[in-house]
Amino acid sequence: MASSKTRQRALARAKTERQIARRAAAARRRRQWQAGIGSAVVLALLVVVVIWKTGGFSPAPAKADECAYTSADAATGLVDVGKPPSRDIVKNGVKTMTITLGQGKVTAKLDPSKAPCTVNSYTYLAGKKFFDNTTCHRATDSLLQCGDPSGTGSGGPQYRFPDENLPTAAAPSADPSASADPSAAPPASSALYPAGTLAMANSGANTNGSQFFLVFKDVQLPPNFTIFGTITGGLDVLTKIGAAGNDGSLDPSPGGGKPKEEVKISSLTVTDTDPAAEPEPVPSTSASVPASAAPSAASSAPSNS
Repeated sequence: MASSKTRQRALARAKTERQIARRAAAARRRRQWQAGIGSAVVLALLVVVVIWKTGGFSPAPAKADECAYTSADAATGLVDVGKPPSRDIVKNGVKTMTITLGQGKVTAKLDPSKAPCTVNSYTYLAGKKFFDNTTCHRATDSLLQCGDPSGTGSGGPQYRFPDENLPTAAAPSADPSASADPSAAPPASSALYPAGTLAMANSGANTNGSQFFLVFKDVQLPPNFTIFGTITGGLDVLTKIGAAGNDGSLDPSPGGGKPKEEVKISSLTVTDTDPAAEPEPVPSTSASVPASAAPSAASSAPSNS
C-alpha cells in the first residue's frame, strides 16, 4: 500500500511540475512577444520622427504649368472644348498630322521639341475632332488657311496660348533700284516661311488658337507666326487649290479670300510617328517661283480676327 501511494504522489508531483513548466514557457513566450511588439512600436515611432524632421510629411509641391492656355472671352465662332493639359508636355519625338481634304490628303511632320505647347494643343483638338467637317476659309497664291470651325476667320477654341518657334532671321528688304526681272528667282533663304511650312495664324502676339496656314509657295511674312511643322506630302494638292483662285474678299489685307472651290477638311488627326518610317520633308520650290509672284507681307499675313 505504501508503495502504491508513493507512486501516486510521485506521478501527481511530476504532473504538477509539467504544468508549472508549461505555464512558465507560455509566460516566457508572452514576454518575448510583448517585447518584440514594443520594439517594433519604438522603431516605427523613430521612423515617423525622422520623416517628420526631414519634411517628409510636407505636401508635394504642385507641378508648374508648362504651357499657358488661358481662357478667351466667349465670342461668336469660339467653341468651348475645354483646355489641353498644361503639364507633362511631350517635348521629343515626332508626330504626324494628316489632313484629309476633298481635293486630297496633306501630311505634315510636327516637332514637339521646337513648339511643344502648339503641338500639344493640336494633338488635343484633333482628339476632340475639332477640325473635322470644317472649311478652309482663306487662300492666296502661296498659302491655304484653315482651322476655324465657323469658317469666318474669327473662330477657334475658347482658349489662347503664347507664340513659340518664331523665325529669327530678318527677311531681306526690297531694293527699289533693282531691276524688275520677272524671270529672276529669289534665293532660297529670302523667305522666312518657305514652301512646306506649317504655321499658326493669329490676331496679334500670343493669341494662338486653332487656325493654321499651309505654305505651298515661298512667301514673305513678318516673323510673327509660330512654325510648328513641315509639310511632308500633298504639296501638289495645295498648289492646285491655290491655282483655282479665291474671291479676293480679303484684299488688300490680309490678302486673298475664300477659295473659289470649297476646301473642306473631312478629318484631321495627329498621331505618333515611327522614326524609321518618317517621311522626308517636302523641299522648297523657291527656285521655280518667279520674283513677281512672291506676295508681300502686307498682302498675305495670316490672321484670325
